[in-house]
Amino acid sequence: MNSKAATKRTPRDLAMRALRVLLLLLALAFCAYSLVSQWDETVRAFEEMSWPTLAGALAAGLAALFAHMLGWRAFLTGLGSPLPIKAAFRIQSISQLGKYVPGKVWALVTQVELARTYHVPRIRSFSATLLAVATSSACGLAMAAATLPLTSDEARDRYWWLFLLAPVMVASLHPRIVTWCLDTALRLVRRPPLEHPVSLSATLRAVGWTVLGWVLFGVHTWLLCMAVGGDGPGLPFLATGAFTLAFVAGFLVFIAPGGIGAREAVLLVVLNPVLPAGTAIVVAIGSRVVLTVADLLNAGAATLIGRSTPRPESDESDGTDGNEPGGQELVPGTEPTKERS
Repeated sequence: MNSKAATKRTPRDLAMRALRVLLLLLALAFCAYSLVSQWDETVRAFEEMSWPTLAGALAAGLAALFAHMLGWRAFLTGLGSPLPIKAAFRIQSISQLGKYVPGKVWALVTQVELARTYHVPRIRSFSATLLAVATSSACGLAMAAATLPLTSDEARDRYWWLFLLAPVMVASLHPRIVTWCLDTALRLVRRPPLEHPVSLSATLRAVGWTVLGWVLFGVHTWLLCMAVGGDGPGLPFLATGAFTLAFVAGFLVFIAPGGIGAREAVLLVVLNPVLPAGTAIVVAIGSRVVLTVADLLNAGAATLIGRSTPRPESDESDGTDGNEPGGQELVPGTEPTKERS
């Protein structure tokens, strides 16, 4: 292939690249604002915690984010577009900065467009991301429903209606239900059905990685609770349930960037009765800052990986979205499949 043709960019490609850069700059600006706006509270919170504890919470947070990335990658593989771990990490880490921009669509838009640079059709990356979000929410609610009613009366009394959603959401992850929902949505927008129905094995792998991620987020929260004087044999379970419930609640608040405000409010409700007076807010703020730093570190590492990783031969598309008959998938390891009857 001619090298000039391989590097040729259409006006649409240049526009999408400019949009990704703009979203990245906006995300960094909102990250900076979220840190600066709570600077005094953050300093006071960190003064009550040791640096080894903060480092441990950061390590657990980084590991949790990596596990959730592997869950998204499992869905993408199951849909027919396997990606190397480095590529999946780069896409996920950079796109996740979009969650700091008000609204919940920017991370999704960025993730879909970044995946295109690895020749992942938009339909597949969009579907994998929706499945990952649904799985994360369902598993998070299920873990909160399993841990908090036994350890937190406040959470049980205030958020009982969310707990009722847990079994419904978990049941809705069955591959037949997922495939039917995705195919119905594609039919409504006049697109062909998925080439690769979501398999049970892909779903189980994604659920496994997602649950591991929530457990690691629980470790992150538990370390911060221990640092401010929390104790007791039920604290690890309470910390895990508190974080998963807070994260899901933050996600449901559409306009809040990164769930800011909503996540902290839920953590206060759940943790206030079991931590020394005035320390629950320290945990909430400490968690917010530590995980923001984790997102920034991941995005920085992903940028460096992008510089050292050879780009695909061409970013140009053949005009298909991966679902049309005859569409050819260019992701390494993916084979074309026959159209479903």
